[in-house]
Amino acid sequence: MRTIEQPGPAEAERIQWLEARGRKLTLELKPGLLLDAISEAFAAQGFSSGVLRLPGGLALAPFAYVMPALSATPEHAAFYSETFRPDGITRIETGALTFGERDGAPFFHGHALWREAGGRHNGGHILPDQSFLSEPISVDAVGLDGAGFVAGHDPETNFKLFMPAARPSGGPEAGGRFFVLRLRPNRDVFTALETFCAERGIAHAVIHGGVGSTIGARFADGRSIEPFATEIAITAGHVAPGEDGKPEASLAIALVDYTGGMAQGALARGDNPVLMTLELVLEAQ
Repeated sequence: MRTIEQPGPAEAERIQWLEARGRKLTLELKPGLLLDAISEAFAAQGFSSGVLRLPGGLALAPFAYVMPALSATPEHAAFYSETFRPDGITRIETGALTFGERDGAPFFHGHALWREAGGRHNGGHILPDQSFLSEPISVDAVGLDGAGFVAGHDPETNFKLFMPAARPSGGPEAGGRFFVLRLRPNRDVFTALETFCAERGIAHAVIHGGVGSTIGARFADGRSIEPFATEIAITAGHVAPGEDGKPEASLAIALVDYTGGMAQGALARGDNPVLMTLELVLEAQ
């Protein structure tokens, strides 16, 4: 298994999680600062945290982003690039977004692939306070009640990251078994999810959202991404019993690596460890 040494101590428990209630939503996003559009749409339905998949065609202008990059110091195992601001309207092709709270205010963590106005295909990390939605659009989302995502300092990676946190409950109508998860570094994504489900008797589950990074990537069709620093978005995911009856995960992702390489597809089970973090919501069915 590929591993990357992190600057801080590793906790024994490699999954941070809380159980929550949830509700599937359709959010109507209005033009303006993307962070405000998402925050206001969630709030209109009574939620302060949730996840969503970014739909194809979502239009951003002005738009600002960063890409994964090597770290210039030992304070981080990897870092971010300079900020890029492409001209014209950038249209998202696929992506995922986690919405929650940072420093007492709404915030999101979003990774995507997109097409810029000049035709350039690119991807990376959307900057919440510098990216503007230029056209209204409807998006599918999941609102969380009783637990959600709140950014806090992570000693292991030395980054401020979204983590599961208790949130006020009982406001909006919500139900079901939803789990707010953050996977820590250097453990295979599939092993983590399958073990988590097996320990809780979860045979079937749907994965919502999904934002983070892996140490390169290995795809089910044999393709490999060797550059270790990536930013990924889960584009589809579920858990179902395998041939042996035990939980078996299936995940498709989109990614960009620190060299600018991009890839999409189904991941290979057992060979895709987390680099920094992976945030997602698991809905038990």
